[in-house]
Amino acid sequence: MYKDWNRRPFSPNQRVIADFIQKNELRVLYMTEQEMADELHISIASVSRFWKAAGYRHAKDFKNSLRFRFESTPSEKMRDAMQRTGGSSVSQMLLEVASHHLQETSRYLNEALLQRAVAALSGAKHIYIYSPGPCVGLAELMAYRMARYGLSLKRMAPSGHELMETLMHAGKKDVVLVFGFVQLLPETEVILDYAREAGYLVILITDRLVYPRSQDADIVLYAGRGEVWEFHSMVGPTYIIENLILGVGLLNKDSSLRKLEKLQKLRAQYGSKLPRS
Repeated sequence: MYKDWNRRPFSPNQRVIADFIQKNELRVLYMTEQEMADELHISIASVSRFWKAAGYRHAKDFKNSLRFRFESTPSEKMRDAMQRTGGSSVSQMLLEVASHHLQETSRYLNEALLQRAVAALSGAKHIYIYSPGPCVGLAELMAYRMARYGLSLKRMAPSGHELMETLMHAGKKDVVLVFGFVQLLPETEVILDYAREAGYLVILITDRLVYPRSQDADIVLYAGRGEVWEFHSMVGPTYIIENLILGVGLLNKDSSLRKLEKLQKLRAQYGSKLPRS
């Protein structure tokens, strides 16, 4: 819902309001216009004029949209996806959605940041991956492919105190790759907080153009997955991961090819004795 805010002709005060809203979404739901004006040291008239400038009729209209984002449930997302099929087939609808997400991901993909991420992963002593919820499949893909290059990858616990069992080992020559989708989790905050002390580099892959505390990550890569209330596709994030996998392989082309050739020789030598899983 903030995708076009950077392109809107906001006044300086309206920019301040927009920044405040994006950083304090939950608070904004329950604040009056007067409370926002007092906290930002601007007039209530400036706050009142902001909503139309942002594309809404009034504060209540904006808050209804914001509340819908927070209250969307898996069943509502699936219902929305089913309704969007209309008269077309599911496969056609998914193809159109996937194409849209890939185009959006490509539009916001910063090639320089992508190459920085590739270099960081390639030179890391250890790579730790924090992949909560549905992101676990992305972590599996990344770990499976990059392990073939001889890189050391470790998946972190998705929640709770177990996260610290791996985080305690992360240090200055390491990279922690974090999937930050929809909302900022406490575990992500801990990873970002501890980075200042431990010195590891943080790569954040997120589906939000404005993600809380993204400024505390060293590298931020955007992957489109649709609005909060929509059925979320993993096509965009997979595109980013495969860029990283191939990028690391190309950066160390000779070494990567030798590793893969060694794998092929082992398969030829012992493949008949070991069943494929």
